[in-house]
Amino acid sequence: MTRFSLLAAALLLLPLSASAQPLTGLRIMAPASPGGGWDQTSRAIQSALHDTKLAQSVQVFNVSGAGGTIGLAQFNNAQGDNNLLMAMGLIMVGAIETNKSKATLETVTPIARLTGEYEVLVVPAASPYKNLRQFVAAWKANPRLAIAGGSAGGTDHMLTGLLAEAAGIDPANMNYVAYSGGGESLTALLGNQVAAGVNGYNEMAEHINSGKLRLLGISSKRRIPGIIAPTFREQGLNVEMLNWRGVVAAPGISPERRKQLIATFDKLHASKAWKDTLRQRKWVDMYLSGEKFDTFLTAEQTRARKVLKSIGLVK
Repeated sequence: MTRFSLLAAALLLLPLSASAQPLTGLRIMAPASPGGGWDQTSRAIQSALHDTKLAQSVQVFNVSGAGGTIGLAQFNNAQGDNNLLMAMGLIMVGAIETNKSKATLETVTPIARLTGEYEVLVVPAASPYKNLRQFVAAWKANPRLAIAGGSAGGTDHMLTGLLAEAAGIDPANMNYVAYSGGGESLTALLGNQVAAGVNGYNEMAEHINSGKLRLLGISSKRRIPGIIAPTFREQGLNVEMLNWRGVVAAPGISPERRKQLIATFDKLHASKAWKDTLRQRKWVDMYLSGEKFDTFLTAEQTRARKVLKSIGLVK
């Protein structure tokens, strides 16, 4: 055996570095009911980590309620848990403010911002409102029309308030019906229990495409390829919003573990499996990791507080 083949054989016997080994035993908390955006995000991460072999034995579990702040409180108690992650996003940032939550994002370990999704306003198929103009006219005549969405203070609530404000309706008078997850608000819509609903496009897409729901507008700046929907802006309501989602690790993990998790999500983001997920779910790629995500999260808390104050949800 040559010197080079001896060296190659010796290298094969060396243990893999921690960063090269797949993660094992990860648990991802979706802090909302099954079927909603955080649940979908958590399970998409689970699937892509498995497909890329970046992790093994990834489990997803749900802790619903209060815009994710119940799950956040439980998460913050898991000090130093190296295997625990949580999906989160703009909804949670807003819910912390409106619920005056004692649990905050100050102690979590930011890992990555992953995706963004535009919001839509929909009505049941049996609704008399065929377009946004008709709905806004009815809403002005009766601001107490019930509009379903996610938890109080979340993105759905903020968008509904901004739409009301743009339409000349006092947000304080609107009748926003908050549900803990997208699945519950969808049930209310399909059961004709509410006049309209606001949620992420992906959570409504199946029922929009089947004709069970009618899409009146989308919160993007311009029309989205593959989505047949006029924007709110082009219909006279100057409102735009993108609901972002990300993932954080438990408080108090070591710097080395944080680097390992960030490296894993960097690789996940670059993978074909994740790119396919973004395309299939029509999610907007908003990847930002490590310290950049940490800086963004701090700024986003300030922005959300400003929006919530402007529509009267926070004093």
